Amino acid sequence: MTDVSSSRPEHSPLGKAVTYCATYAPELLFPISRDDKRREIGVDPARLPFHGADLWNGYELSWLNPKGKPVAALATFVVPAESPRLIESKSFKLYLNSFNQTSFADAAAVRAVLERDLSAAAGAPVAVTVEPLTTHPAREVGYPQGILLDDLDVACDVYLPAPELLSADPHAAPVEEILVSHLLKSNCLVTGQPDWGCVVVRYRGAPIDRAGLLRYIVSFRNHNEFHEQCVERIYVDILARCRPAFLSVHARYTRRGGLDINPWRSSAPGPMPDNRGEVRQ
Repeated sequence: MTDVSSSRPEHSPLGKAVTYCATYAPELLFPISRDDKRREIGVDPARLPFHGADLWNGYELSWLNPKGKPVAALATFVVPAESPRLIESKSFKLYLNSFNQTSFADAAAVRAVLERDLSAAAGAPVAVTVEPLTTHPAREVGYPQGILLDDLDVACDVYLPAPELLSADPHAAPVEEILVSHLLKSNCLVTGQPDWGCVVVRYRGAPIDRAGLLRYIVSFRNHNEFHEQCVERIYVDILARCRPAFLSVHARYTRRGGLDINPWRSSAPGPMPDNRGEVRQ
């Protein structure tokens, strides 16, 4: 595994030609410290202002059974937000591909290896499920509940994060609502390639100005940052500018390389949002 003391995004396999390895190679995983980006948005890594996790869905997991016959499966990976490191997505893809020509006794053995390696890379326990397609795993795809912001007739001319666009009316009666937008787009921190997502903001407190929130979400359009970092930035900015009594920010990004990443941050502990796929996933 990559030396976590020197893992920086620019040293990852992103944007570089690679030779695919089809036999088990845990050293392909490339962990990146969360600390620098958290300090950039004013978060003390030792005192996180949120709970949460990053849910990954894997659609291209395969291995060989003891007779050499391939097994195809779906997988989920839940990386806790308090883990000191995230795992760079291309390295994750390369690591999963290294299972392709490797023999395992059964799905339970694959799951045990995944949990061990991913937990070591993230620096905290990573929960894994592995469901061979022969067991007929189900996927639910739909639209999140909440008030859709995307039909608001607003002018947008800012395409880098602008927290000053956010506001709430402290004199109005508190509300509890869910606001949704499919217009979240950011770019990979290293390659600049576009990442597309849906963001769900659930809060309780002074009413957030919806037009301002939509313009703020759109302002990420030319911003370069990993999925997890964008969600934490959105959470911190809303918390600071709107001061809700409760806040949850959940984003579902479209897949790349057989993986989609769905970060969730909340001011209160609790179960993650359900794993209903966004319509583009």
